Amino acid sequence: MEYPGQTPANIKSIQNKTVGQRLGFEDYLRRFIFILIALGLLIFLIYPIFVSLRRSFENEMGDFIGLENYIDYFASSTTSASLTHSLYISFMSMVITVLLAFIYAYGLSRITIPGKRVLKAIALMPIFMPSLVQALGLIYFCGNNGVFTRLTGINIHIYGPTGIILSEVYYAFPHAFIIIAAALALADARLYEAADSLRTRGSRMFTTITLPGARYGLLSACFVVFTLAITDFGAPKVIGGNYDVLATDIYNQVIGQQNFEMGATISTLLLVPALIAFVLDRLVQRKQVAMVSTGITPMEPKPHQPLVQWGVFAFMMFMAVFIVSIYAIVVVGAFTQYWPYDLSLTLNNFTFYVAGTQHRGGAFVVLWNSIQMAFWAALIGTIIIFFSAYLIDKTRGMSKTRSLLYLLSITSLAIPGMVLGLAYIFTFNNPNNPLNFLYGTMAILVISTIVHYYTVPFLTATTALKQIDPEFESISESLNAPFYKTFLRVIVPVSLPAIISIASYLFLNAMVTLSVVVFLFVPGNELASLSVMLLDDAGETAQAMAMSLLIIIVGLLARGLFSLLTRGIERRSQAWTKR
Repeated sequence: MEYPGQTPANIKSIQNKTVGQRLGFEDYLRRFIFILIALGLLIFLIYPIFVSLRRSFENEMGDFIGLENYIDYFASSTTSASLTHSLYISFMSMVITVLLAFIYAYGLSRITIPGKRVLKAIALMPIFMPSLVQALGLIYFCGNNGVFTRLTGINIHIYGPTGIILSEVYYAFPHAFIIIAAALALADARLYEAADSLRTRGSRMFTTITLPGARYGLLSACFVVFTLAITDFGAPKVIGGNYDVLATDIYNQVIGQQNFEMGATISTLLLVPALIAFVLDRLVQRKQVAMVSTGITPMEPKPHQPLVQWGVFAFMMFMAVFIVSIYAIVVVGAFTQYWPYDLSLTLNNFTFYVAGTQHRGGAFVVLWNSIQMAFWAALIGTIIIFFSAYLIDKTRGMSKTRSLLYLLSITSLAIPGMVLGLAYIFTFNNPNNPLNFLYGTMAILVISTIVHYYTVPFLTATTALKQIDPEFESISESLNAPFYKTFLRVIVPVSLPAIISIASYLFLNAMVTLSVVVFLFVPGNELASLSVMLLDDAGETAQAMAMSLLIIIVGLLARGLFSLLTRGIERRSQAWTKR
């Protein structure tokens, strides 16, 4: 219907003006959200690290003193030894873990052995246990009065570097296994068929096809394990004895001696090797060009020589038994009266008072704090991370802004938890900071956890979004649909499995985190992982085991719940992906 004085050209002009106003509003909205997310990362990630770095060049009065703190650190043989110890522990843990994980992953992906599903599930079990709990389990298993020591009479002197390396290997094993297994899965069977037709020996195929094909995965696993080992605090704190590493040195300087300037100095030193490993890992990942073409023939497991096949299977069974044994030790220790002298069963270990806290309600009160913190970290973190990944990946234009936000989003992976936690003290415990009201609250624990674990969920979301055809956005624009409607009605339903995976990752890591929150809790906001450390410090190892068991149970239940949600959602919302 046309009104007097209107022509088709006028009507089209009015429509174009309306569409232009809407697109202009959407553009401003996008920019506003970009600014909010970038500002949040700058305030809660970059600025605290800058404050901590600046503090390392100051004295107690806040005066600039240059490199004096670093000179004092290296002048003392007792403190500077922690740097050498950290590098040694990290290197040995890296070599042993990657070697063990490669053999385990090779057995699952390339050899026909029974019980693969069970063996794979067991390999991932250490993820549900904090590193300090694994160290406690090792003490109960092969400490001076451990099960292994009492049965065999062999004392391997676990307190010190040996125990730390064993704990780090146990802690980092599933991470290395996941990366290496993914690398071995992307193999083209045609290469092996060609080698067979040329009568190439199995050992030569292994060195000329298998290892070169998995080299980027192996290098990535090396960097990941090295970073995990050098930044871990829980295991060295529990089982290290007098063998100090950088992470425990930071804790001792800040908590034990109230020397915040030296703590900031050591934090900077800890940041350097972690940052180098991060940069090298990113460079390796950029070179991970595919050996997989469109005509790939998937590699199937096949029988090997009996000596190789059964040797690998025996090794995998040994690793599986060892992993399960630590879990079993934690379960038994949680219900034991006084290990190892009084093995009578009791439930009293689950009702205790954590020294330095205000809770006398038992383990479940502190556990509830952890569950709340993990829930909010998973909920808020998933929303922010996935939406920021969507804006970066699907927004057209603003290339510099998107590149900056992407760089900020992956930076947290290079920041050790201890460094970030100490930086939060310097930043948010300052009365002059407008955000000082956050310090000592549950909110600061949630924020620090999200920021610390930000990168991996962000990369997960980015990977999932890249699999969605950009034509969805083009069609939405042609239909004049706002981008946020496209996001809610198309992108979110299609990406629900990835969203649940992100929430699961954040929740499980929030339940076991220690290093990033060890400086930030106050009485009334204790977390379960912190309580394990405090109880172990007080000599209450049975109660520490009880709390550890509760953390494990919550983690396993949460993982099961997320798996059920994923299956249900895939059945309903992902039916379009099936023929």
